[in-house]
Amino acid sequence: MQRMMQRAALLAAALLVSAGLSFGQMGTFMGKVIGPDGKPLQNAVIKIERKDIKGSWQTKTNRRGDWIYSGMQIGGTYRIECHVNNQMMDAADNVRANMGEPREINFDLKKIADQRAAQQKAMESGQLTEEMKRDMTPEQRAAMEKQMKAQQQQLAKNKELNDAFNEGMTALQAKDFATSTAAFDKAAELDPKQFAVWANMASAYEGLAGTQTGPARDEAFTKAGAAYQKSLEIKPDDAGIYNNYALMLVKQGKIDEAASMLDKAATLDPPGAGRYYFNLGAVMVNNRQDDGALAAFDKCIAAAPTYANCYYYKANVLSGRMTMEGDKAVAPEGMIPALEKYLELEPNGANAEAAKGLLSVFTTSIETSYTNPDSKKGSSKKKKK
Repeated sequence: MQRMMQRAALLAAALLVSAGLSFGQMGTFMGKVIGPDGKPLQNAVIKIERKDIKGSWQTKTNRRGDWIYSGMQIGGTYRIECHVNNQMMDAADNVRANMGEPREINFDLKKIADQRAAQQKAMESGQLTEEMKRDMTPEQRAAMEKQMKAQQQQLAKNKELNDAFNEGMTALQAKDFATSTAAFDKAAELDPKQFAVWANMASAYEGLAGTQTGPARDEAFTKAGAAYQKSLEIKPDDAGIYNNYALMLVKQGKIDEAASMLDKAATLDPPGAGRYYFNLGAVMVNNRQDDGALAAFDKCIAAAPTYANCYYYKANVLSGRMTMEGDKAVAPEGMIPALEKYLELEPNGANAEAAKGLLSVFTTSIETSYTNPDSKKGSSKKKKK
């Protein structure tokens, strides 16, 4: 009885809005919105769209979750949507207005939320509940079972992918490069769009090349290069990949290509430019590429003037070009300033004593401000030779 009285009151209010229209010619839509928490939902937006001709209207629910809209033409076809926070939550399609008694359209968002949770659980378990089966048409059930089967296959594929990736990583850390490359190859076949797979595959093949010689070594380097390129296709702005790729190219004697890669890394990551160029120079030193190393250390100094080790290693490379004039050693251009700059930046650095030793070859005395760890007073000293 109370519900009938409320409906009558709402209908009367709606008729005031449409005064002058015959109730027999116009219909009324009304209903209630229950929120996801099971309680009446206030301020849900109800949108009404006329489908056979152009027309649209909207209203909101009151604090009891009720809504009503009158003045709908009999014979028209409508779509009624329930929106919450600008998101469409549910809809009733192809609705026709009744003559006389209002057409009631309710939206139970808790029921929808419960159904979605049950569907998600079914997708994870691969099993439909008996209640879900009863509520579904044969077509809906067939579609749901097809979707569940596809998801189960995807989950199995993801597990296989994760297992292969984890095997590859474990083997890579153990320097078992043959096992690692095989595992990463399998992972790439399962999902060729995974950046982490290609990036670590490149490291594994590069490690494998280091254990081989001749054509086998060349083949491993080629596969590492292909993996680096795949990584960059997926993440073209990854400076670290450019850096690692460049260091591998140096091992192959491809200096110009390596320098180009390092330039790209420095452009993508300016704060890391000094480190990239230093790494390039260090690898070139190890591969006896002195000219390339000097060029890399100069780029390091230009990009990061306070990167102390670039000065020391530049001087170290230049030390191999010292000459003698009689019984006096002559430093090549740039060597002494590089040593002095290193000591200025890191007077107590790991290479400080070595730098002072190199300088002492050319000078009769060296004055630097540093702390002698053997001094009880810790005062500055002047060292002479």
